[in-house]
Amino acid sequence: MAMPDLNKGAMAPVCDEADLSERAVTGTIPTELHGILIRDGPNPLDGRFAGTDVLSWWPEAAMLHGVAFADGRCTGYRNRWVRTRRWATHADCGQTSQRLDSNPNVNVIAHAGAVLALAEGGPPVTINDRLDTLGQWQAHSSFASGMTAHPKIDPHTHELITFKADWQQPWLRYGVLDAKGQETFATQIEVSAPAMMHDMAITATHSILMDLNVGYDFQMLQRGYRLPIRWFDSRQSRLALIPRHGGPVAWFNIAPCFIQHVVNAYDAPDNTIVLQVVRYPWYFRENPDQRTMAENPLGVLWQYTIDPVRGCVREQQLDELAIELPRINESFTGRQHRYLYAVEQPSTVEMRGLVRYDLHTGNTQHHRVAPGDQNSEPIFVPRPGATAEDDGWLLVSVYKQATHTNEIRILDATDIHTAPVATIDLQRRIPAGFHGAWIAAR
Repeated sequence: MAMPDLNKGAMAPVCDEADLSERAVTGTIPTELHGILIRDGPNPLDGRFAGTDVLSWWPEAAMLHGVAFADGRCTGYRNRWVRTRRWATHADCGQTSQRLDSNPNVNVIAHAGAVLALAEGGPPVTINDRLDTLGQWQAHSSFASGMTAHPKIDPHTHELITFKADWQQPWLRYGVLDAKGQETFATQIEVSAPAMMHDMAITATHSILMDLNVGYDFQMLQRGYRLPIRWFDSRQSRLALIPRHGGPVAWFNIAPCFIQHVVNAYDAPDNTIVLQVVRYPWYFRENPDQRTMAENPLGVLWQYTIDPVRGCVREQQLDELAIELPRINESFTGRQHRYLYAVEQPSTVEMRGLVRYDLHTGNTQHHRVAPGDQNSEPIFVPRPGATAEDDGWLLVSVYKQATHTNEIRILDATDIHTAPVATIDLQRRIPAGFHGAWIAAR
């Protein structure tokens, strides 16, 4: 599986924790940006990745990076490893058993007054806006042992909808928390075998889970892999449609594929349900030697139109451009959206450039990033009081190869082709990671 050198360039880990004061800015930071941009990702505690592929990169220790904004200034940067049991063991600080056994290196969300760092299936960890680890999240008893790193928050009801796909039985659990973080519904969903389920979707009425061709093969551990997941030709890809607060689960077969990230889903006026994703024809496929992984294909924008009445799904490729890490204005999560922002992937070892889709007109805009540089996902921050879906900014972290440092670009979300509204020179590097969030000041 092709990957850049994990210890060089954009992927390379950092070896320390830093607290940096106000950063230099080119342009003008909007005064409405008052909060912190948090990035999450794997960063080995000894400062060096041991392997050479994504299955070696992904499991490393969680590190958070925060860039703070207030009054038209970038007021500082800090980074912290999450204080887990793994961190405590490495730091030899004692009382390791009292630390949370989780590795929340994938995503960050805010819900019910808490900021949560999320793992791939492990328990969420609460943090504050200074990236201090506060401990295990106490809500949702049915998911005390962990949940997905991609739960969804309904912007109208403020419910959090989640699941856990486990390699142990029960293999799949689903649930809902209310706006205060109290569990209102939880259930097990029957599946024939455990699968890797990374993301999910919601509409105003339903949730969608994805049981696809990537599953667990524990014999891989004996062959030297750190994560026992791979593609199975024999599996049937299918979508599960679940009434949000419980009811019969409807399954819909689809062509073999892997979906790493969802764009959004919504209830259409014709009583169908529209799901948009980044789709791969296959993923995590082993080479015949059973010691190495094949180079993954690139993902493209794809749409599934689910007809619950007829019991069928229409599949449609929406574009040929290779993309990943899609984001929308999350005020439209579960409702029909018009705009989509994503990272362009010129090759399997590059995330370079951004694309903005207008799904009503079919038009696209592009934000270019120089060859050799790389960028994170674009995080949409709405302008306070905005009424238009795209009225706001995109925050994106860009690795600069020439200086081996990162900058934060603030883009006008209505016109990403033009120069950034502001660029912050961190004079520090944020290694390529997974996801992040804008946490508004409270």
